[in-house]
Formats: sequence, structure tokens, C-alpha cells
Amino acid sequence: MTFEEYLTQKKINADQFRTNEPARYAEWEAEFSQMHPESFTAQKKFLINDIRRKYNNR
Repeated sequence: MTFEEYLTQKKINADQFRTNEPARYAEWEAEFSQMHPESFTAQKKFLINDIRRKYNNR
């Protein structure tokens, strides 16, 4: 699973996220590539919810 696929699954618009917060996007993408998606979700759970609210992919 790619990071973009993960974001889509979490209902986050990857393009908006990448454009508006490039540093955080790059950091998360690098971290995601080094761990299992479930571990990433557990580690970033509350942060993911904030990002989802900002960049909802309906």
C-alpha cells in the first residue's frame, strides 16, 4: 500500500495535504514507508483525525 492509497482509505485528500503542509506530508510519508499501516495509524491516530478534518476527501 502506498502512502497516497493510505490517505485515500482514511478519507484524506492527499493533493491538498501535500500542497498545504509539504513538510508534514514528507515526514509522514517517510515514516509510513518504514512501518506497517496499522502501526502508523496507532502512532498518529489523533493527528490523522485533525488532518482528515482539514483535508476531507469526500
